[in-house]
Amino acid sequence: MSTTPLTATLIDLAAHGQLPLHQHMDHATIEWISDNRPDLPPKPHLALRPQSKELFTHGGPPTRWWADPRLYTSLHGVRHAMRTAALAAVLAEANGLDDIDTATAVLAAAVHDCQRRHDKDDRGHGARAAIWLAANADTVWGHFGLTATPRRIIQAATAIRLHDVPYEAFTADDQHDHARAERITDVVKAADALDRYRLPKLKWWPDAQYVREPAFDQLRALAFDLVLTSERAYLAGASGTAAVRYALAEKGLV
Repeated sequence: MSTTPLTATLIDLAAHGQLPLHQHMDHATIEWISDNRPDLPPKPHLALRPQSKELFTHGGPPTRWWADPRLYTSLHGVRHAMRTAALAAVLAEANGLDDIDTATAVLAAAVHDCQRRHDKDDRGHGARAAIWLAANADTVWGHFGLTATPRRIIQAATAIRLHDVPYEAFTADDQHDHARAERITDVVKAADALDRYRLPKLKWWPDAQYVREPAFDQLRALAFDLVLTSERAYLAGASGTAAVRYALAEKGLV
């Protein structure tokens, strides 16, 4: 029988291997994250082009886009989605992507986890989200004030499908698909990995060996601060969308 109390924090539950299917941030865990801040390189000067900033004026993805609405406020919910989208925008800038490819990466990042069934190791959630995006492309692009095109849909869906597939596990079909949307896929995978500072075990935090992104280490401090600021704001009573927008504004990104 488990001796873990019902009021255990995420760090307690993770230490005992008892994390639930639905995982929600708590005060003790965010303070543990703060106390374990790694020695991070100084943040470079960061700025988003006006077109990228415009994408974040339309608000976060709505609850109805999530397969399970209980996950909307969880560790894989709207706050993770918006931070990943913002990090994708920054990475797109660092990689010199044009406005169209940047928007495609941001949209893919915003919905990459929306078809998760739970917060644990939900294999195949990327493929489910890619199918969902293809079926709801006009809704997603319209939410951000953009128009979907076949090329953009294919690239975004590819990035979403492959975001939870390790590079070393790519099949021949995965390699073929990756080649069609390489830069966007690499940006989305790296942005998702950078937001892992929210997770309640140090060994789960960002690791550059799992991504193909030269700017990855330069953005660690930004990623850490976005987690800390937005999660504290959320626990203080802000909505998920407002909490992340507050953190982005603090960093001068919106």
